[in-house]
Amino acid sequence: MNYLYFLYIEFLAKHNIPQLFGDLTFYVIPCCIIFCALLVVVLALVLFERKLLGWFTQRKGPNRVGLWGILQTLADAFKLLCKENITPKGADRFLFNLAPVVIFVPAMIALGLIPYSSEFTFMNFQTNLLIFIVIGAMPVLSILLAGWASNNKYSLFGAMRSVAQILAYELPMAFVILSVAALGSSLNLTQIIYAQSSGGGILGWFGIPCVIGFVIMFICTIAELNRCPFDLPEAESELICGYNTEYSGMRFAIFYLSEYAMLFANSMLLAVLFLGGFLSPFGKYLSPMIFPPEISSVMVYFEQAFWLFAKTFLIIFVVIWIRATFPRMAQFDLLKFSWAVLLPVSILNLFLMVVLKYLTGGGYV
Repeated sequence: MNYLYFLYIEFLAKHNIPQLFGDLTFYVIPCCIIFCALLVVVLALVLFERKLLGWFTQRKGPNRVGLWGILQTLADAFKLLCKENITPKGADRFLFNLAPVVIFVPAMIALGLIPYSSEFTFMNFQTNLLIFIVIGAMPVLSILLAGWASNNKYSLFGAMRSVAQILAYELPMAFVILSVAALGSSLNLTQIIYAQSSGGGILGWFGIPCVIGFVIMFICTIAELNRCPFDLPEAESELICGYNTEYSGMRFAIFYLSEYAMLFANSMLLAVLFLGGFLSPFGKYLSPMIFPPEISSVMVYFEQAFWLFAKTFLIIFVVIWIRATFPRMAQFDLLKFSWAVLLPVSILNLFLMVVLKYLTGGGYV
């Protein structure tokens, strides 16, 4: 990111623009990029999921608006924008309006912590893995605010379910993250990616020695995202629509957008922690072999981003596949599964990874 900063300052200097302007706008521009990219990604993910669910369940899916239905998501977004925002009688107006904002901001911050290539990370801190986990748990506060402020029993039930669910699945996830930090000897996501480059391609990924942790982290991610079979906070057959029952129009759209944004961000985190992030599965990048030397040094960054997005969409594909396959769990079974199964197994996984790290003298390959 320092490379991009100096490149930006040099560009401004050529046009006689003071460095102060560059210092002020350098971090504003990435936020605008994330926001615009987020909207495009969410629209693509909604269409992607609806098409896949139609395929999995032998239905046609969106096929009317635009070629192959690709404009259906835009039509739905426009419909939500045109709908009236209604605040129910007896609701806490301030908290009711605050909840959608609280759930949307963490998604943007989380995407800014992901290293998209070796030189392109918006916020590269030494502990950005911990920051990501803290930010990723913030949407539960929004769900709690939405349920409490709606003055609706069904919304409150959904909010309470979400709090219990997040508390139950945060602990196994924390132990898995500790195991990855032990293998990578760092809490920096970029350093964790580089630690997976020692095995020559796919053999160096942490998903191989830490396969148990990968499965646990994947399950906990689905639970934290309130995705089926862990969608108890918004169980339509039980709670109408759960915590966001009373929301309409743009405020409902923000909840919907944030859910898919966090799905994308958490899938990218899984790709970074266990699938090598922006590393090539072949152990070396293909750009130097495809492009001439004068542009291969730049194209390698695009290739790194391509591998990261490819792994991310593979994880999202599996998440959607699970939604189309498994039924919703009961609330008691959901909590019991975490406390009685995932938590002890995650502790065992942490112990095994620490032993592996010690026996291999810092490397496992």
